[in-house]
Amino acid sequence: MYSYSYLFRFTQSVFEHIGLTEREANQASEILMRAELRNISTHGLVRLPEYISLWKNNRITVKPEFKILHETPSTALVDGGKGLGLVTAPKAMNLAIEKAEVAGTGWVAVRNSYHFGIAGYYAMKALEKDMIGITMTNANPLVAPTFSLKGMLGTNPIAVAIPAKDEPPFVADFATAPVSRGKVDEWYQHGESVPEGLVQDERGILTNDAFALQNRGAIRTLGGDRVHASHKGYCISAIVDIFSAVFSGANFGPTVVPTLGYVKGKDGMVDNGIGHFFGAMRIDAFQTKDEFKKNMDDWIRTFRAAEPVEGEERVLIPGDPEREAEAVNMLNGIKLGKKSFEGLKSIAEEFDLDFDTSGFDNA
Repeated sequence: MYSYSYLFRFTQSVFEHIGLTEREANQASEILMRAELRNISTHGLVRLPEYISLWKNNRITVKPEFKILHETPSTALVDGGKGLGLVTAPKAMNLAIEKAEVAGTGWVAVRNSYHFGIAGYYAMKALEKDMIGITMTNANPLVAPTFSLKGMLGTNPIAVAIPAKDEPPFVADFATAPVSRGKVDEWYQHGESVPEGLVQDERGILTNDAFALQNRGAIRTLGGDRVHASHKGYCISAIVDIFSAVFSGANFGPTVVPTLGYVKGKDGMVDNGIGHFFGAMRIDAFQTKDEFKKNMDDWIRTFRAAEPVEGEERVLIPGDPEREAEAVNMLNGIKLGKKSFEGLKSIAEEFDLDFDTSGFDNA
């Protein structure tokens, strides 16, 4: 087990080593560590080697120019300058919040950016201002639309954070595919099979093989097949792709230049990065803050009071598991998966940084 503070300091030292300022390194580390605390490890420290690889291959710059290309009182189009999403995205979400303070709502589309960690981090920033936060992004084309042989969409997460009064906030943070790419990678690393209905092979046939993505297979859309409403999952993923990439002018769907070694792009592809979309809404643009928060408390308590099915303890509110995990992991420490541990150890050796290997528990 590792303490939050130890992993935070190590991660910050890595980001500073590749050239991020102390402030930016602190921000980037906070985002990755929030994922670890909230048990979303697929978007935490396991991604650090990917970022280092992008930096080595000159796919990202550590000194990006954050440029507003077009704006209105409530909207903005931003070019992230091929910066790390962990650096560009916080600025874009802050801009959306600033616009919402003036206009009631704020909407910012971003292009020329890259993976930004957990979407929920940015949506939750709006809670600090008694606003609703909305975040989405497109990603590597690994998800096959309904009836498609090949992956054409990303797992395209969306997050919505809504404040309440006495109850904890509602925080929905989820991929619009049935599983994240990181989770499939975890199954592969652990030699485990993929549960039924999530992944198809290169012929479009369902498979349990966790190596399928690396062998030209794809993730199915949410729902799995038409009978189970995969077309609805396809629609949700498509909406995120359009809002994130078509709005911003980033690469959309199958034109996203892959950041993964096992996903092959076409020669000569123009790389405008992936796209993000950020929104902030003032609740007092609709009701008084107290009125809305009271109503939100009532909503949450109504669903908390629902009778669970046999064998289940309770009906959860979106955000409950992550919030509870955050408290436990901050107190007891963070257990790194094998891939995360090996990635951090390798980075430490390459950059001549100290890393305590005694905290790894492979049990």
